[in-house]
Amino acid sequence: MTRRWLPAPALSGALLIIWLLLSQSIAPAQILLGSLLAIAAPLLARPLRPLAPAPLRKPVVLARLLFMSMVEIVRSCFNVSRIILFKAEGVESQFIRIPLDLKDPYGLALLSCLINSTPGTVWVEQLPDTNDLALHVFDLHDEQWWIDTIKTRYEQPLIEIFEHE
Repeated sequence: MTRRWLPAPALSGALLIIWLLLSQSIAPAQILLGSLLAIAAPLLARPLRPLAPAPLRKPVVLARLLFMSMVEIVRSCFNVSRIILFKAEGVESQFIRIPLDLKDPYGLALLSCLINSTPGTVWVEQLPDTNDLALHVFDLHDEQWWIDTIKTRYEQPLIEIFEHE
């Protein structure tokens, strides 16, 4: 019964807290309005979440993956900035294909977020007939390095987190 009205209790609680922080008030009217929003938003968004939430199996692997991704994002920020500011000609902007073994939709979504958050790379599409990733790289010098990096630094930890029992 509770799941019917509160499909995501943690999300509802977080929405209520955020509402109260943004309104900078704990007046009864703000609590009531925040509670209504905290209940209504997950109910209205339920059709957008067709799959059950994935269990967090390996939090240490996830933490390591996120930390290494943050390091890569900062490193890429400096590299892309350097290229834009000081090396306008000679940039090898290309599309590459990376064969993916990852099948879990939550793992693929996180992989997409990590790739698109990294300056200089864009997840273009996942090719449905081959399960290859079409990736655009701003300055490509070594295609095999990119394939190895995506598969070892990102895909393997995601398979470990989302697909292995």
